[in-house]
Amino acid sequence: MPTKFKPDSFRYEGRGIARKQILEKSYIKGASKDELFEYINSSSGKPKIKRKCKNELIRRGIKIQYISEESTDLNLGRLR
Repeated sequence: MPTKFKPDSFRYEGRGIARKQILEKSYIKGASKDELFEYINSSSGKPKIKRKCKNELIRRGIKIQYISEESTDLNLGRLR
C-alpha cells in the first residue's frame, strides 16, 4: 500500500443536480519536495510522518543537510 501524507479530501465539480463528488487521495509519492521539507521543519508535525517524509526524500535521491537556524557569529573585533 502507498504511504498516505494527508487525509482524503473531496472536490466537487458541476452545479445543481449534475454536481459530482470526487475523492482526492494524498500520497507521499505525489507530494512536492518543498511540501515534504516544510512538513519536516514544522514544529507541529508528527514524528512518524516526518520519518516517512525523510525516507521519501532519500528514495528520490535528495540529500538532507541539517543546518542550525541560530548562528553564533560574534564579531568582537580585536580584544585588547
